[in-house]
Amino acid sequence: MDTIHDLGGMQGFGAVDVRETEEPFHHTWEARMWAIARNARPPDWTIDWWRHMRERIDPVDYLTRPYFDSWMQTFACGYITSGLFTLDEIASGHTDEKHPPPPGETLSQILERARAEALSFEAAAPAPPRFAPGDRVRAIANPPLGRDHHTRLPRYVRARLGTIHAHWGSHVFADLAARGTHQGQHIYSVRFEACELWGGDADARDAVHLDLWESYLEPA
Repeated sequence: MDTIHDLGGMQGFGAVDVRETEEPFHHTWEARMWAIARNARPPDWTIDWWRHMRERIDPVDYLTRPYFDSWMQTFACGYITSGLFTLDEIASGHTDEKHPPPPGETLSQILERARAEALSFEAAAPAPPRFAPGDRVRAIANPPLGRDHHTRLPRYVRARLGTIHAHWGSHVFADLAARGTHQGQHIYSVRFEACELWGGDADARDAVHLDLWESYLEPA
């Protein structure tokens, strides 16, 4: 995430309104969008590809559209890319082909199917782990695949020093998975002191733990 979608550590957007009424949806169409997301995701999509599509949204659109509206944009993009619908079909709200409606499911059936389809993202790495708990490391300055590619390396932690807190094993590397390549890579929990991230004004008692892939790190 190298565009406006990487908001971690950014300032100038005002305070978060923690007094907002907690409710799952503000409009009925948001609930429908959530249902579409849970039940109409093509099998060839991965979570990393979905996030990469969402990061293609224009920055102004991303900051001004409601949350579930950006979901709608992402799914529309994915459906067109996967060849399920055309842009004209989405714009009109009607498909050019007639298909019988799928059989209905109860909520319990949907939840049972979702649990059965839960995936593990564990994947063997090609080499042993490079780091161990206690090692000092530095987050790299730039994502390994460069700008305009999906990455989980937050901007605010790049080029900062940290300490390996734990090794979580090997899992699918998101940067490559967003491009269709499924390859395992070691993941570590890395502790960054708040002062290292935000300077001397930060509280020395605070720290941030981030789960980062091995290629995001280098020996300090």
